[in-house]
Amino acid sequence: MTSKAIATFNPDLPVHMTFEKHDWHLLAEYWYPIALARDITEQPYGTMLLDMPLVIYKMGNELVVAKDACPHRGVPLSLGKNDGLGVVCRYHGLRFGEHGHCNRIPAHPDHKISPRFNLQTYAAVERYGLIWCSLTAPKEAEPNIPIMPNWENIEFQKLVCPTVDFQCFAGRQLEGFIDVAHFAWVHPETFGDPENTEVPDYKTIETATGFHADYWSSVGRYPIGLEQRGQEGFQWLRHFEIHLPFTATLTIHFPNDSKQVIMNAASPMTARSTRLFAPICRNYDKDLPIEDAYDFNLKIFEEDRLVSESQKPEYLPLDLSIEAHFPADRSSSMYRKLLRKKGFSPLFAA
Repeated sequence: MTSKAIATFNPDLPVHMTFEKHDWHLLAEYWYPIALARDITEQPYGTMLLDMPLVIYKMGNELVVAKDACPHRGVPLSLGKNDGLGVVCRYHGLRFGEHGHCNRIPAHPDHKISPRFNLQTYAAVERYGLIWCSLTAPKEAEPNIPIMPNWENIEFQKLVCPTVDFQCFAGRQLEGFIDVAHFAWVHPETFGDPENTEVPDYKTIETATGFHADYWSSVGRYPIGLEQRGQEGFQWLRHFEIHLPFTATLTIHFPNDSKQVIMNAASPMTARSTRLFAPICRNYDKDLPIEDAYDFNLKIFEEDRLVSESQKPEYLPLDLSIEAHFPADRSSSMYRKLLRKKGFSPLFAA
C-alpha cells in the first residue's frame, strides 16, 4: 500500500471496492438480506455485502453482525468457532462475545482489554425468515425493510427458499424479475406460454419507496398443485411492488381467490455477484411438500440466471438513451429513472 493509500485508508470501507465510492455510500444506507435465519447459530457464519466481508453469530438471544476480520491481525472470524462465551479467532485465540466485544486475549489474560479490540458491528434484524443488515444505519433506528404482503396472515403458509447466487449486478437481476415481456422466451418450461407473447398495456405508479404496477394478462400456466389450474378466460393479476434499490414483491392472483406472494430480494455481495433471497407465502396447496415449491421456484430462477449473467453491458444503464426500449419495458424504465433520481451513477455499477 502506498503512502497516499495509507493516508486515505478508511476502515469503514471495504478494502477491495468494486462499486464507485459515490454509489457505495448511497447503497450502504439501505437494508439487505444477508443470510437465511435458519442457518444462523452461535457458530460464525461468513458472507459479504457491498464488498464488505461479514460474520454473523448469536450470543443467547442477541444477533451479532460484524466485519469479518479480527481487529488484531485481520484473520476472518468465520474461520473460528464459538466456545460458548464467544467466537474464537483461529490465529491468536482472541474471543468475541456479546455486542462483538473482545472478552479474552490469551497472550495477556490479566491485561485490561482496549475497546480497539472490539468488532465493528452493524445494524441487523430478522424478518421474513431472513437476516437483514445495513452497513450505515443507526442500530437504534427502525429498519427500513420492504413490506411483504400477507406474511403475517395466518391463512398463508410461509416458505423461505434456498438462496441462489447470480454472477451479475443486483440491478440486472431485479430488473429481470419485474420484466413482463420475457415469460414466453425465458420460462417456457415453467410458467411461460410460447404461444402467448403479446404484452397488454399496463401502468407504473411511483411510491415513497419505489413504484408499483398491476399487470393483467392471460399467462398463468402453473404445472404444480391442483388449485393452480387456470380457468378459461381468467385474467391473471400480477401486482408488483418495487422497493429501491434491489427488492420487489410480486403478488399473483390465482383462480378461486388463491394468492401467492414472492419477495425477490437481490443482495449485492459485490458489483458482479448477487445472492438472491426469496421468501414466499401462499394460501393454497399448503398440504403439498415444501420441497416441491422450492424446486419449482429454483427452476424459474435458474432460467433467469442464464440470461442475467450473459447481459452486456454488465452494469445497469440508468441513462435511458444507451439501450432501446419498447412499451412493455415500462417497469424497467421507471426503475432506472427512479434509481437515477436517487443519485446513482448513469452507468450504475460500471
